[in-house]
Amino acid sequence: MDEAGNNIAEMSYEQALKALEDVVRKLESGEVALDESITLYERGEKLRAHCQARLDAAQARIEKIVAGPDGSPTGTRPFDEGA
Repeated sequence: MDEAGNNIAEMSYEQALKALEDVVRKLESGEVALDESITLYERGEKLRAHCQARLDAAQARIEKIVAGPDGSPTGTRPFDEGA
């Protein structure tokens, strides 16, 4: 469906966002048949969810920055490492 490939789970955030922008552009053009519009909308929703999951993961990782005694960052800790 697009040059970035069909496997959304393997896309980077940037690839998924570009694919989502392409879907929106096609839908907004009004030149797509109804059945294709529905398929595009479903793909767009999956891409949106994937982008949101990537953003959530990035936010969680940022929140795991380890602070030293003076409050300044001293490193990072993987999010899944635990508290």
